[in-house]
Amino acid sequence: MNIILKVSWGIDMGKKLKRVFSILILCIAVVSIPFLLCLYAVQAKRYTDLERDIRNLEQTQRQLIEENKKLVSDISLLSSADRIEKIAVEELGMHKAESEDIVRVEMTGEKK
Repeated sequence: MNIILKVSWGIDMGKKLKRVFSILILCIAVVSIPFLLCLYAVQAKRYTDLERDIRNLEQTQRQLIEENKKLVSDISLLSSADRIEKIAVEELGMHKAESEDIVRVEMTGEKK
């Protein structure tokens, strides 16, 4: 009789242990589902923020490229030979040198 009770008690304990584990798993699932939903919401917000940042950076890049094109155009316009010659003649009173105005100087010898 004693042996039968011990075996029966072991079976009951196994059922109780299974029940505790199933309740524990259910509790973990109940707690983890809202946690995972919150985590998903945080990740979705971060994704949206990063998308907005990327759009802003692309817009800034387009503006900088357009500004750069304008500046390159301005550089080529301002450094044209005709413009420089016009400023030299009209504003600075310069003129083109004639061949007799050009003097060549040759340096020979050692440096000291």
